[in-house]
Amino acid sequence: MATNKPVYLDKPPNCQSVTEYDRGHFKLYLQLLHAAADDADWREVVTMLFGINPDQEPQRARKIYDQHLARARWMTTTGYRQLL
Repeated sequence: MATNKPVYLDKPPNCQSVTEYDRGHFKLYLQLLHAAADDADWREVVTMLFGINPDQEPQRARKIYDQHLARARWMTTTGYRQLL
């Protein structure tokens, strides 16, 4: 039985154009931005959104969270212009 579980890269794209990865992860980016605005604990966020246990993989979990949040913020300041 196939699942529709999203696939996340450990490191999102780091380029100055919106990618297919970005397009496929808009919902994730919005969830990250919302959680950050609410001062949610990053460990809870990475567990819920990425399915990673930060106690078992603390460095990987923090890196994935930080880099995806940075990409989400980039989308709100720069990337969105490419969608208009």
